[in-house]
Amino acid sequence: MKRCLFILLLCAWLAPAQAHKPSDSYLSLAVHGQRVEGQWDIALRDLDFAIGLDGNGDGALTWDEIRARHAAIAAYALQRLQLASGQGACPLQAAEQLIDHHTDGAYNVLRFRATCPGGAAPASVTIGYTLFADLDPQHKGLLKIDSGGTTQTAIFDPDRPRQTISLAAPDRLAQFGAYVKHGIWHIWIGYDHILFLLSLLLPAVLLPGLREQRHGLNAAFIDVLKVVTAFTLAHSITLSLASLSVVSLPSRWVESAIAASVILAALNNLLPLFRGKRPVAAFAFGLIHGFGFASVLRDLGLPQGSLLASLLGFNVGVEIGQLAIVAAFLPLAWLLRKTWLYRQVLTVGSLAIALVACVWLVERVADIKLISV
Repeated sequence: MKRCLFILLLCAWLAPAQAHKPSDSYLSLAVHGQRVEGQWDIALRDLDFAIGLDGNGDGALTWDEIRARHAAIAAYALQRLQLASGQGACPLQAAEQLIDHHTDGAYNVLRFRATCPGGAAPASVTIGYTLFADLDPQHKGLLKIDSGGTTQTAIFDPDRPRQTISLAAPDRLAQFGAYVKHGIWHIWIGYDHILFLLSLLLPAVLLPGLREQRHGLNAAFIDVLKVVTAFTLAHSITLSLASLSVVSLPSRWVESAIAASVILAALNNLLPLFRGKRPVAAFAFGLIHGFGFASVLRDLGLPQGSLLASLLGFNVGVEIGQLAIVAAFLPLAWLLRKTWLYRQVLTVGSLAIALVACVWLVERVADIKLISV
């Protein structure tokens, strides 16, 4: 009875976990003197939640339903975007709207233009971004701005809703730092990646013969290091290949395979699926997770020079976020390894993780939603 209750509590805690790619929008600006041309890709699922696009409530969006809401979409979005030069505000004017597909689904493409005041091209632009700020504190806006043959990037979130970007010379260090931060945040809210990693790490402090070893914590640390290194090496390879468009896989396949990897990693704690080869499993599944990490950078569509800096910063951020999780996990797991609670987390908790990942797998394979996000 206690185990059943424990499973229910864990499933209730994990059920709201986001099973899909976090909410992002993609904002592209091209500065030509005083004129600015913009394109803003916003997920239809986010717009439907914010202002309602599904006119007949059947759960399926049609082009007619979206087109009927074009004016509302433009008004909602452009009220949450401000553009200014040193001479004053640059009023935004909506243009055509289209539909495009990113790795995680359909997006509304809102094109717009602006004219900045003054008689010369602005030296810098200040951008205010508050899209979905009142609805989703995890939402981020990924900006690409082209001016004078150079490309710069920035990331907007509720903590940094307003940024000034110099058009004279790109600040590569600031761009690198922004993507380090984004990589850390991406791993911390990527519940499927976290559960996969934790499922592999849980047995580390309970390895056979560990109690008899004089330096048991060191042995556990070495085992964790092997798993984390294998996972890091693998996802770094595919993150780079996918972000540079060397290899591309359908998003649904990747996300489904990630969910399957969580199931297998959790079941390995109940059945000896990997038989002492957890680092090998971490490497094999890490190759799949790397494609998931790459979706943000690939969708942004950066030119290669900017992509390399962003790719490196994002990968560094993922590793920092991952190591922070390991640093918090290992000492606590070592202290609790002989307790009833840890045994329940290892067995019943692994079963709960596998069950939640099964729901994710069905969602992603069938492209439906069984869990409320």
